[in-house]
Amino acid sequence: MGALVPELDQRVIAGLLATRLTRTKGRRLLLVHGKYAATGPEEFSVPVGDGTRRRVRVTHATSVLGLTDAWQAHLAAEGADLLVVTTDVPEERISHDLLGEMVRSQIVTVNEADIVKQLFGAADLDPRMRRDPWLWLPSALIDAEPDAAQGGWPQHGAVLTLDAAMRALVGVRLGLEGLFEGGASVDVDALLAWSRTPGDPERLAALSEAERRGITEWLAQSAGEAAPVLLRLALQGRGAEATALGVLASVMTGDTASADAAVALGSVFGSGSRPSELRAYARAVEGTLTRWIGEASGRGPQSEEARQRVVDVLYQADRLADDAHLTAALAGNPFLPSGFQARLHGLADALSEGPQAAQAAWEHVAEHQLAAVLYPKRVELARMAVRLLRWLNAPDPAVTSVGQAVCAQVADWGWVDRALARLWMGDSEAEPTLTQAYRTVHNAARRRRALLDEAFATQLGPWVQRATSAQPEGALPIEDVLRTIALPLAKVRPPLVLVLNGMSGAIAAQLGEELTGAGRWSELSGDGRRAAAVAMIPSVTSISRATLLCGRPVSGGQDEEKEGFAVFWRQHRHTAVLFHRSEIPGPVGQLLDPRLLAAIASDDIVGVVLDTIGESLDHGQRSALADGSVSGVKYLAELLNSARGQGRPVVLVSDHGHVLDRTEVEPSTAEGVESARWRTGAEVGEGEVSLSGPRVLENDGRVTVPWSEEIRYTPRKAGYYGGAALAEMTVPVLVLAPSAELAPAEWSELPRESVQPSWWEAEATAAPAPVPVPVKPARKAVKTRPKPRPQEGELFAADAVEVHPAAQPLEPAVLTLGRRILDTTIYKHQRKFVRKAPEHKVVAAVIDALDHAGGTLSLAAVAAAAISSGGRTNTRPEGLVTVLTRLLNIEGYEVISLIDSRTRVRLNRETLREQFELSEENA
Repeated sequence: MGALVPELDQRVIAGLLATRLTRTKGRRLLLVHGKYAATGPEEFSVPVGDGTRRRVRVTHATSVLGLTDAWQAHLAAEGADLLVVTTDVPEERISHDLLGEMVRSQIVTVNEADIVKQLFGAADLDPRMRRDPWLWLPSALIDAEPDAAQGGWPQHGAVLTLDAAMRALVGVRLGLEGLFEGGASVDVDALLAWSRTPGDPERLAALSEAERRGITEWLAQSAGEAAPVLLRLALQGRGAEATALGVLASVMTGDTASADAAVALGSVFGSGSRPSELRAYARAVEGTLTRWIGEASGRGPQSEEARQRVVDVLYQADRLADDAHLTAALAGNPFLPSGFQARLHGLADALSEGPQAAQAAWEHVAEHQLAAVLYPKRVELARMAVRLLRWLNAPDPAVTSVGQAVCAQVADWGWVDRALARLWMGDSEAEPTLTQAYRTVHNAARRRRALLDEAFATQLGPWVQRATSAQPEGALPIEDVLRTIALPLAKVRPPLVLVLNGMSGAIAAQLGEELTGAGRWSELSGDGRRAAAVAMIPSVTSISRATLLCGRPVSGGQDEEKEGFAVFWRQHRHTAVLFHRSEIPGPVGQLLDPRLLAAIASDDIVGVVLDTIGESLDHGQRSALADGSVSGVKYLAELLNSARGQGRPVVLVSDHGHVLDRTEVEPSTAEGVESARWRTGAEVGEGEVSLSGPRVLENDGRVTVPWSEEIRYTPRKAGYYGGAALAEMTVPVLVLAPSAELAPAEWSELPRESVQPSWWEAEATAAPAPVPVPVKPARKAVKTRPKPRPQEGELFAADAVEVHPAAQPLEPAVLTLGRRILDTTIYKHQRKFVRKAPEHKVVAAVIDALDHAGGTLSLAAVAAAAISSGGRTNTRPEGLVTVLTRLLNIEGYEVISLIDSRTRVRLNRETLREQFELSEENA
């Protein structure tokens, strides 16, 4: 009989008393069927219900004599006023005298359900808790009750459901108390975090077998089929590996699943896990990792913590995969670092197969879950290699004149230099196969670029002898930059002229992309393209910068520049002030000098010289030169913000470009060396050219300079300038404005699509640049007609202007997507309800332009399409798109929308087809 006697601990006794104390009627003896735990305290207090507590003494007796002795001892003792005796003595053997002293005159049998109801303040329990397989639950709830100081169990008042009871129990037993607030359910994400918390998995192992089994079954119902796998791992002491092992379980899914992989995985997880459970577990872990990666993509301590968690888990998974010989089977996994390496290996092979294969391989690399979080620089480097490959597979470019060449350098070849600079920096983590593939592409592009430099040098010699400001022969001399670009801006609003010493076409390309990409700045132009000027000879700071700032060919230092800048603007009825490096920083607590800020706030023309790029060249900071970001140019961001705050346009201009040192050759020993890239000796060697004429301001108008990037005359630095290479002689000019309203008459906003070369993005390979978008009416209406395309071999003919399909009038004979929409009954009906709807030709032109561009265009390009259609557009680009949304977004479905901070327009072609009921053959 003793084996059937339940063991009772303090919690059970206290719970029982909570239900019995109100019925004692002054009696002080309570007999309970059971055996009090030896580890339980002999005395404790319990609440009575009116805010007071009652002292209780507990003992155990196995005979009638023992019961009598315990009662007599209690009467003689002081302290506790209620005696609880646990016993297995049958009730019929107890004397009448003792029965008279007992609560309810009987031995009380513990009803755990009643105790649980009392602990939870519930009127009743879920009936399932009184039947198999949940008979263990009431006892577990009593045992797991939180201390009174913690508030005990949550109070329910009505029926305590099975799920509510299990949430409470699992919360306490597994250390997940805060998870179930508000009735939330558990998920594998929370369990994975629990498995990685030291000590928490051991809590599960310490429970009885019945309770462990019950919790596991309930979690499987609540959290899904993955929960049992995770809990088994925790019970095996492998909780710290649980998330990493979930990545390995992905070999059971997808096209790479195989019998061999399943066998290897079984050896990792052991027996007991069904294939369906492992597949569910893999999916659950991938969902958790995806959320972690999303958290890691931000900034701040929490993002850094998430990033480190991702790194720890996935590198652990790679080690486990290697130990289990599963690395090959997991090569396609989108999370593992080894999977990322495998994708890069595929890219290395694809680079030898052509642009299309390389683009597909790069997209596969970029789709890896870790690409943006852990490997953004490696992904971008791979992208540069693919871009260069597209350029190498385009028709051979040609140099037809100095003006055409410098414009092409800004519009196209400078972007090549940008990609080359990144590829030259290389990937320190790349495998030899990938390194060799990058080197092959890099060297091929360098050879092609060298041919352009040589062709440019051939054109430069005659041009230097004849060209003047009055007769520039199709080029923009550097001394005319202020007159032709800054002066028209000053008629609307005084500009801020920022001179970035040594800014090349490559750096200008990246700065322009960054500044206009966020939508904070609009780029303006007077002729539909980014301006490019020609530096003086030799292309060094003391000559080219002084000439730029003074507006005339001159050589001089900072004093000459200050005076010349003020004189130039005074001649055009403006006051101006120029700041050099030592005049930019402010006192303690201020980044910029108050005098500089005051000048920007005034109506003066303000010039600022930034030497960051030049200093990087001199100090060997190659990584800074390859970066070319706004944050990499000291004071640039602050100056731009100040100008924007004052509503000023900005002329971002260089005094000359530069070439990087990418060779190990020793300095040339030629005679007459004056600088790293020019000399006075008369004898011309290979890779050099002799230049003479009015544009040469050294050595009485005659110097020898290298056109090859591989020649230098002085000790090694990060880069050089002064020679005749395109990268040195080209002066990029970016005109930025906080609003396109600041554009002078007959100027235009440059769409993003017109600035970057066609080969830069894969989806734009067939889309030439759009025409400029007039932002205010010109004094005389001027019709823009597309000029003839250059013949083959003349990719950059001197006067050629490429025209985006969006800018070309629609051919009446071609039934485009836009015209098909206009012909539908739905469109005609919808148009009746839109006030001031654009003309039919405008709507069709915008739809077709977006369709041809793959569904996305900048606001400026959309406006260009509308204008070139010949229709009337009385609203600004954003207003035009707003009207088009009312016209095309039927019943709220987004056919057309503004994205990227309202700077770009997206067309959902599939939704357009469905909303206007176009058949597949008509779409």
